[in-house]
Amino acid sequence: MAVKRVIKGVHVVPMGKANAFLIEGEDGLTLIDAGFPGKEAAVFEAIRGLGRAPDQLKHLIFTHGHPDHIGSAAAIIRTTNARTYMHPLDIPIAESGGPFRPMEGAPGLLRQALCRLFYDHNERVPPVAIDLPLADGDILPIAGGIEVIHTPGHCAGQVALLWRPGRMLFAGDVCMNVMGLGDPVGFENLQDGRASQRKLASLSFDAAGFGHGEPISRDASMRFRNKWGKKLSA
Repeated sequence: MAVKRVIKGVHVVPMGKANAFLIEGEDGLTLIDAGFPGKEAAVFEAIRGLGRAPDQLKHLIFTHGHPDHIGSAAAIIRTTNARTYMHPLDIPIAESGGPFRPMEGAPGLLRQALCRLFYDHNERVPPVAIDLPLADGDILPIAGGIEVIHTPGHCAGQVALLWRPGRMLFAGDVCMNVMGLGDPVGFENLQDGRASQRKLASLSFDAAGFGHGEPISRDASMRFRNKWGKKLSA
């Protein structure tokens, strides 16, 4: 499946039920998330589709440690030697290959059913070593500057990432854009998840990408404010 441009310098790598993103920078390529196990070929195909070689992938940043975000990481790193980045709360999950922490379905019967269907909390994936722990407020000197925003709720070690040059937010699973902007299918802690949604709604950005669903290429922060810019109840 071909890589798809979101904005100048950012491309989504479709992987079926999950997305990864490639950022082009003067310092090489950066990959946001790595999809389910067995999706490394899709990443390499996307890189070649940009006229690049896999060894030009220099950085692999994880929004969190769930299998649909780290599953192909070990295989990708074996080929590219990319540096890896993750919040410390999820590093033990990545470096052991799981299991991950239990979640409850998000409000609504459909999301609760999907959470039970798609999340096997005992699922394991190939372990991946993490080179650099991330902290809220970090500005990574990658691709012109990527800001780290700690956004727990769906996962305690989840981060969102704001690529400053392109004013694009990578929201991970703080929310998803499937049949409209809304909750992920589940939360480890619903109240933390609501706080993280409001946190992102307070930021200014033009475009947004999600672990699941279609990216938004314009007016993204306005859509976040309209959805989560006021206090939400559980």
